[in-house]
Amino acid sequence: MGSERKDVTERKFAAEEGSLRIHQAIARQLGTAILMGVHKPGDLFEGEIEASERLHVSRTAYREAVRILIAKGMLESRPKAGTRVLPRSRWNVLDPEMLAWMFAGEPDRDFIRDLFELRGVIEPAAAEFAARRRTDDQLAVMTRALEDMEKCGLSTPEGRAADQRFHHAILAATHNDALAALASSVGAAVSWTTTFKHRKKLLPRDPLPDHKAVYHAIAARDTAAARSTMVELLRLALADMDIALSEPLRD
Repeated sequence: MGSERKDVTERKFAAEEGSLRIHQAIARQLGTAILMGVHKPGDLFEGEIEASERLHVSRTAYREAVRILIAKGMLESRPKAGTRVLPRSRWNVLDPEMLAWMFAGEPDRDFIRDLFELRGVIEPAAAEFAARRRTDDQLAVMTRALEDMEKCGLSTPEGRAADQRFHHAILAATHNDALAALASSVGAAVSWTTTFKHRKKLLPRDPLPDHKAVYHAIAARDTAAARSTMVELLRLALADMDIALSEPLRD
């Protein structure tokens, strides 16, 4: 009877989480609870047997979920000491999956500002390097991304994907492997902050001209303009986010 109940619950997890596997769905549930403060740093998690029975899933699925959170720096598991929530300073907050969990609810205002400050360090320099080093093929990727952003709009998944491609292309055009390695994290930050802004309301300001200004500077190999236009793009994006945070969620 117990195994039948687990099978039913695991099928329910799978239905709710779409393409996610059971252990990934559990990891998202637990990770989101940690981010929301349900489980605080230092809190001891219940044992594997108790947790798997409460969630009505297999011990293997629960164990794999915990391993995911350990890899992200959210949990620590020690023999006889159990599994505890680690301090936030240990979390891999730039992990794209963790960013998705954060923006599934109401993200922390200070963390959003942290993200924009990080982007303010990385992306203006990246735009400057891209203006100096970009290839025609990389410029073509940016062109197509801008065309898709204009055609689809940033309120759509397709438009936001194009926005990600634009910022990815700039990082790739730096021809700096260390900067390019940040593409997934920067891209996730771009995507989820944009998603959050449009979940709140349709913003009156169109950010496409800001992106085009960066593009034209990179195309002209104007390094100073590439840096300054990216600084302005991020300044305006943060101002849009401040507006979104002050608005109630739409029904």
